[in-house]
Amino acid sequence: MAKAASKSKKSGKKTAAKKSAAAKKTAPRKAPAKTSTAGGKKSLVSKIFNQGQDSEESMLMEFFSDELKDIYWAEKHLTKTLPKMQKAATSDELKQAFADHLETTQTHVERLEEIFELLGKKAQAKKCDAMAGITEEGAGIIEETEKGTATRDVGLILSGQKVEHYEIATYGGLAQLAKTLGLEDVASLLEETLAEEKEADELLTQIAENNINIRASEEDEDEEGEEEEEEDSDEEEGDEEEEEA
Repeated sequence: MAKAASKSKKSGKKTAAKKSAAAKKTAPRKAPAKTSTAGGKKSLVSKIFNQGQDSEESMLMEFFSDELKDIYWAEKHLTKTLPKMQKAATSDELKQAFADHLETTQTHVERLEEIFELLGKKAQAKKCDAMAGITEEGAGIIEETEKGTATRDVGLILSGQKVEHYEIATYGGLAQLAKTLGLEDVASLLEETLAEEKEADELLTQIAENNINIRASEEDEDEEGEEEEEEDSDEEEGDEEEEEA
């Protein structure tokens, strides 16, 4: 009986072992952990994107700096042009407006130099073809109009406002670009100049509307009257000479 029980136990152990081995053979194997290529690709794409973004920002910064050089030249050029406009003006009010804006323009030059310093760049000027053209047109107006007339003042105001409108467009655009580039201090300085350019433009409009435009509209009539008087005087002198003869 004891031997039979022992054999039965051994047989049971062998059967259990066989079942365990069979279970191991038939059990599905776990797939080996794969190295995720998706994460690697995503990281690479992100890296490329960031590099592209940095490149775009670098290009934008280069463009921004180039435009600063452009307006820097324009402002420095105006410091030489405004005294000529002041001298050519007829109205005392317009003369004073040009004189005041000269001081403001000098401040704008200094402010741009401060901006260059904030950017860690040397203040450099690049010829502004637009401003060169506007001021050249203004010089032509002085040549084509008579000294001491309101018509000349009308032309000078128009030329001055063309200057202001160009500067308003430039400073407005540069201020927005500065914000895009995260240059809040620079944007603040540009907006300060922008506000002053708008004030100068409004002042020129007020001067024109106050009396200069009206006076200019009457100058042709006055000139015709003077010409008629001169002709009448010449005719009278001719009649007197004939009577004496």
